[in-house]
Formats: sequence, C-alpha cells, structure tokens
Amino acid sequence: MRNITPHLWFDKEAAEAAVFYCSVFSNSRITGITTIHEVPSPTGDSDIVSFELRGLPFMAINAGPLFTFNPSVSFLVNYDPSREREASENIDAAWEMLLPGGTVLMPLQEYPWSRRYGWIKDKYGLSWQVTPTIMAEMMAKGTPEQVARVTRAFLPMKKFDLGALQKAYEGP
Repeated sequence: MRNITPHLWFDKEAAEAAVFYCSVFSNSRITGITTIHEVPSPTGDSDIVSFELRGLPFMAINAGPLFTFNPSVSFLVNYDPSREREASENIDAAWEMLLPGGTVLMPLQEYPWSRRYGWIKDKYGLSWQVTPTIMAEMMAKGTPEQVARVTRAFLPMKKFDLGALQKAYEGP
C-alpha cells in the first residue's frame, strides 16, 4: 500500500470516470466498487471506487455537487522520451481519448521543453498533462540546489525555455 492515494470527488460519475480513465491509460484497472446505501449525500447512494492508473492507486467517490476540480491540480503523465515514437503515439492516443467533452488548456504540440506536450481538462473536469518531459527528470533526480535553480528558472516563464532550464540545472 502506498502512503498517499489521490481521492477524487465526483457528483455522480465516480464509477463511470474510473472506467473511462482505465481505458485511457495502459496498466490500469478497477480494483473495487463499494456502494454505500442510505448515506446523507445529496446524490443518495454513494459509490466508492478503487482503481489503478498505470499502477498508481486512486479512489473516487460519488458525493454530490459540493466540490469540483480545477486546473490548479493536474496529473502529469510522463512517457519515456528515450522511446520517442512510442511515447508520441501513447501521448497522441491519450490526448484523443481525453479530448471529447474536455477543454484544451495548452494544445498538444512542441514546446521549448518538450517535443510533445499537452494540458487538457477532461469531460469530468480533471486536468492532465501528457508529455515525454525532461523537466520531471530534473526535478526528481536533481540535487536540492539543482531543483531550486530549475524552480526559480521556470516559475516566471510564460512558456518553458528548455535551454534556460538545462542551464539552471547545470548551475553557474
């Protein structure tokens, strides 16, 4: 069991959304659905869904329209940039599945920090970033000083500049 599991609040679509997400990402599956009857919920019965996306555990609940998602929280889905063609195909496939009924926050295209990147809010309101990014590698593998320099470099950027990030990572 992992220490942190994302828990997603839906109005009535928890099971539907979980099935949908499992269809978008490989190595994904529903691990359990429990219906709680006679819950004091605006929607009546409440489904609690356990599922895995690419091996990462998630939970979702039907709990009424009190809260909604916003793009300040998104899931970054990384694809192996060393296998560029496969990464590009997987990114394109995920994008095409997430797009119907969704909103494009940043179009799927080439950016200074990635040959293939897109940020989308899906039909359920959840935000996803799909990319074969090097920045995630810098943030995960860098020393505290490298991570701090990269963070200081990217925060003011309107569009990421991969050269500037690489320079910040390498240091003075």
